[in-house]
Amino acid sequence: MEENNRYSKRGVSSSKKEVHAVVENMDKGLFQGSFCKVTEDLLTGNPSLCNVIHSDGAGTKSILAYLAYKENGDAGVFHGIAQDSIVMNLDDLACVGVWDRIVLSSTVNRNARNFPGEALASLIEGTETFLQNLRELGIDVVSGGGETADVGDLTGTVAVDSCAVAVAKRDVIIDNANITSDLSIVGFSSAGKASYENTLNSGIGSNGLTSARHELLSKHYAENYPETYDPQTEEKFIYCGPHRMNDPLPTSELTIGEALLSPTRTYLPLIKKISEEIGKELKGAVHCSGGGQTKCLRFGTEVKYVKDNLFNPPPIFSEIQKVSKTSAREMHQVYNMGHRLELFCKPPLENILIDLANEFKIEAKVIGRTVPSGNPNGKNQLQISLADEILQYE
Repeated sequence: MEENNRYSKRGVSSSKKEVHAVVENMDKGLFQGSFCKVTEDLLTGNPSLCNVIHSDGAGTKSILAYLAYKENGDAGVFHGIAQDSIVMNLDDLACVGVWDRIVLSSTVNRNARNFPGEALASLIEGTETFLQNLRELGIDVVSGGGETADVGDLTGTVAVDSCAVAVAKRDVIIDNANITSDLSIVGFSSAGKASYENTLNSGIGSNGLTSARHELLSKHYAENYPETYDPQTEEKFIYCGPHRMNDPLPTSELTIGEALLSPTRTYLPLIKKISEEIGKELKGAVHCSGGGQTKCLRFGTEVKYVKDNLFNPPPIFSEIQKVSKTSAREMHQVYNMGHRLELFCKPPLENILIDLANEFKIEAKVIGRTVPSGNPNGKNQLQISLADEILQYE
């Protein structure tokens, strides 16, 4: 799959080809196709259990929170960044069937001159508040502490990351090696307002925010906050949009800033319910994070993913594409475009998945299917059918 253009011009790779090449021959753990690496249980030594550990973070979304804080003076914006960092870990764990008995540690790398104590306090408070909210929803997760590092030479603002570790039963693990042909793909919307969310969610998640920020926001931010971008980036790709953060987002109730900072939705309550009811019937699960709608290509066995019934893109993605003139091909490689979770099952189980999602007021539908790969070498393929274009990836 070739690298996209505008994203890579900002020093970001959605495919991470060079990263995958480095780890290709490394030990993949107990389940060769699992979304996260699963190891034998070294923590308790129980042969029926396994360990899962995962690290991720909020990415450059924290820079958007920094901009909002500098413009408006409200440190509370960092509550959402804490949620972003946590969800990017826990929802990856959920894609191997793990949603219980999780210990989380957080790392904050900051420039102490630009990211003061009140902002740090808000970030830590937001972490504890979100973990408590998850516990009230039946998700057994606790904080194991963390680290705050003052690294002014590495960042002009702040970077927020987390690491999660869990002990799980081996017989509940979802192994994406079981994604073969003749499966239904059920997509779960990233936008709207789930029953456990307090505000409308734009669906943006925590991926593609480097481009989203620069495509939508104006030169005002480059001129006033030079610490928020890489000076090696070509000027035409730096804050080249028409908007300020308080501008209304067309066809939405949200402002541009609210949409970009919309906290990443967690699907954990839904996945917990699905796991309890039909967990062992699932053939695979993909968190459409880095790589957007092409993330699935990394998983499965000699399959072609046919996605011909995607959700209509939420307004935030439509506005990004409109103002930047980014191709549909690149948009689907970078952003989730409307759904951030895919589950794979044999028909007619998709109806159960959709009904369970509806209980949480999350829109869900069959967005496609798997068929045999047409590649002579068996390499996975992806076809996305839009109203006026068919996109092919491998």
